[in-house]
Amino acid sequence: MTTHYQTPRILRIGVVLQLLIALFFAAIIIVPIFTVVFAGFKTHAELLLEPFGMPEEIHLENYTNVLLGNNFWRQLRNSLIVMVGTTAGVVSLSAMAAYVFSRLKFRYRELIYNFFTLGLLFPAAVAILPLYLTVRDANLIDTYWGIILPQVAFGLPGTIVILRGFFAQVPKELEEAAAIDGASLTRIFVSIILPIMRPVLASVAVITMVASWNAFFWPLLVATEELYTLPLGVMQFSTQYSTDYAKVLAFISLSMLPAIAFYLAAQRQIISGLTAGAIKG
Repeated sequence: MTTHYQTPRILRIGVVLQLLIALFFAAIIIVPIFTVVFAGFKTHAELLLEPFGMPEEIHLENYTNVLLGNNFWRQLRNSLIVMVGTTAGVVSLSAMAAYVFSRLKFRYRELIYNFFTLGLLFPAAVAILPLYLTVRDANLIDTYWGIILPQVAFGLPGTIVILRGFFAQVPKELEEAAAIDGASLTRIFVSIILPIMRPVLASVAVITMVASWNAFFWPLLVATEELYTLPLGVMQFSTQYSTDYAKVLAFISLSMLPAIAFYLAAQRQIISGLTAGAIKG
């Protein structure tokens, strides 16, 4: 009888502990974000006096000044172009490469696959100098392609490794049945494999979006002010208004919103993509 009553109690305690731990980590993430957002509604003097308190009076001028300026919208456009181009390149190329590595058998397949995985062994900063010289020789400095193509190249290794495992779990019987009906390899890939892999592709797409949106070092090297993305815009704005922290935090808040919106809108796709490995071959 004692064991009968203790088991539900232990389970309840475990659930409460899990909830407390989840709330703790959620607070670590959410509190700084809300602190930055509310700080943008303060004046500079009020922010220095009460950096973590709620604003006594809402001041919208910090946000309106940013939104009414041309720099923010130009940098937002640049970030969107770079993000869409990078994501399209990474997802499309890595999906085709991962499918080939997981399904087709050819000579030196594993050697070529291992060559791609070498990109995971060192950060992009290690190759900055030769990469910059290559982009310069190709006349891509201060162009969207000069920003997008290197980001695609460094986004491929990890994405190929992830997708190859998921492609390998798709039942081969589906492809064999389509091949018997006369479908080509391209038709099988586009009409059968990609729809099945949609949750996983959406997951890697969102991860690539956020990484491209937050990219700072490489765009700083190859872009001039006209092609600045939002992370570079934050640096420029904070330098220009270094004596007005409230206005700088307002700009940072607005620059964070698109990335947060991307993640919130696609969080179900990310979760379903991570659990798609339950497919049995």
